[in-house]
Amino acid sequence: MSDLSEYRLNLPAPAEFIDTAARPGNVAAIISRIEDAVEEETAAIRTDIHFDIKASNARKSRYLYELTRATKGLVEGDFPGELKVGVERLRDKLVANERAILAHLSAVSEVASLLRDAIQRSEADGTYSANEFGWAR
Repeated sequence: MSDLSEYRLNLPAPAEFIDTAARPGNVAAIISRIEDAVEEETAAIRTDIHFDIKASNARKSRYLYELTRATKGLVEGDFPGELKVGVERLRDKLVANERAILAHLSAVSEVASLLRDAIQRSEADGTYSANEFGWAR
């Protein structure tokens, strides 16, 4: 059998992963990335009709997963002041994001209602009835 010891990696033990991940600097960096993603999404929803909301949701989900992992070893009372400020700032940005999303959904709903009403009116005026095409005898 060959000696594989030279190929072994010096990886930290699983407990060390948690300690490393739970460092406030890492959490602050993740919060900053989430803030940037939320701000970008909020602005795009308001201005870009071709914005890919599905991709944006995937990115936010990935960041939320990172944040969950990074804060796994932290207790809320252990958050440094800078993290508390970052979380509050993120919360405010999420409120603005929610407003933009709700306005977007309201506009989509309104357009769908207009289209539904137009279709119902066009069907009711006989334009698309079976009699018009000679199918009813």
